Amino acid sequence: MKKKITTAFLALIVTTGAIANTEPVEKTVNVKESTITWTGKKVLGQHTGTINLKSGTLEMDGDQLVGGNFVVDMTTIAVTDLKAGEGKEKLEGHLNSADFFDTTNHSEATFVITEVAKSGNGYSVVGDLTIKGTTLPTKVNMTIENGVATTVFNVDRTKYGVRYGSASFFDNLKDNAISDNFELAVSLTL
Repeated sequence: MKKKITTAFLALIVTTGAIANTEPVEKTVNVKESTITWTGKKVLGQHTGTINLKSGTLEMDGDQLVGGNFVVDMTTIAVTDLKAGEGKEKLEGHLNSADFFDTTNHSEATFVITEVAKSGNGYSVVGDLTIKGTTLPTKVNMTIENGVATTVFNVDRTKYGVRYGSASFFDNLKDNAISDNFELAVSLTL
């Protein structure tokens, strides 16, 4: 009887130790089912659109987020609030130009998670966001439910060298001023 208890106790210790020392699992994001939508505002309105995710992974320790990284294909910037022949192509061309994201020279943007803390029903995530060759720490709140990670956050484009139409840098823009911040709504399907 004593031998059975000792054996069971040792098995419990080994099992518990094995669980405590597990390596995080890297889960690949399904880029075809994931979405990134953007909203850019100006004095007299706003524009909306999409950008495609090129690749991405989330690192999970059990059911807890611990890391991840993402690559966005900046050449896929699309405008969704304008129709073809009614300004859509012109705005998409301008967003791809050196005035904005210069996608010829900067075809990718990245986000690499550096810190994760549990926060309520989700996570407080800090990561290095790189746009146009500039990398800055960015904090987002993320939730993961039913295999889908979501977040909505603002990016100050001027910090990444995207200053076109910014009242922070140019005088006399009046009604042509464009907000320094744009919003990203991200939905990542695992």
